[in-house]
Amino acid sequence: AESKLIIMELLGNEDKTKEPLAFVGKGVVFDTGGISLKPAGNMDAMKADMGGSAAVVGLMKVLAMRNAKVNVVGVIGVVENMPSGNAQRPGDIVVSMSGQTIECLNTDAEGRMVLADALHYTNVNYKPKLMVNLATLTGAIVVSLADIYSGIFSNNDELSKKLISAGEKTDELLWRFPLCEDYDKMIDSPNADMQNIGNGRGAGSITAAQFLQRFVGKTPWAHLDIAGTSSKDRASDLAPKGAHGFGVRLLNQFVKEHYEQ
Repeated sequence: AESKLIIMELLGNEDKTKEPLAFVGKGVVFDTGGISLKPAGNMDAMKADMGGSAAVVGLMKVLAMRNAKVNVVGVIGVVENMPSGNAQRPGDIVVSMSGQTIECLNTDAEGRMVLADALHYTNVNYKPKLMVNLATLTGAIVVSLADIYSGIFSNNDELSKKLISAGEKTDELLWRFPLCEDYDKMIDSPNADMQNIGNGRGAGSITAAQFLQRFVGKTPWAHLDIAGTSSKDRASDLAPKGAHGFGVRLLNQFVKEHYEQ
């Protein structure tokens, strides 16, 4: 299926020109891993790899339904990751929208490639007050946090604290992980500006976040890795087994508490 970048705008502030809040979602509607094919077991669960984009759509709907007095833009990159005769190959070097080059060492690290352009597009075209992205990005975050907490990575302490607090109030919990220059070096490539995975098995969620950070400039930004929490293989008080809509209540609380008139 053809890839799409979908943009939703809500101009709820009296000043329609006031810089918006931006929410960006990964929308891989099915992820086979591409040429770097995933194991067959449980691959059916990859229909949920659009959990980040679903949360952005859900948030935009909630804000619109309650006539939130805030300017917001929601951006989702909607794609499939499939093997085919013209699929991206491991070792390909691609030029991102920002002009930075990416060596694609593993085609199953595709979500960050989608988000790279979505984040850059949003940042350049909307000059937002802040950007929050949501993504079912890494299996490594599930190893770290299971399906209890989501990981949060941020270049801004104040933004991070506001999101963590909103999560505590809505029972959508976030745990902050580090970002630093030493982790960033792990995705340096000898052949391009960066590679889409780190070398070795360590810190997979962090290196993915370092990758995303290279596309946000100086804008306050947070990345929520919801791979463990967006869809659960057990029921909870909130939802039956399956999709749990993680992020909608959290971000609605975040917007309501801090950014409405």
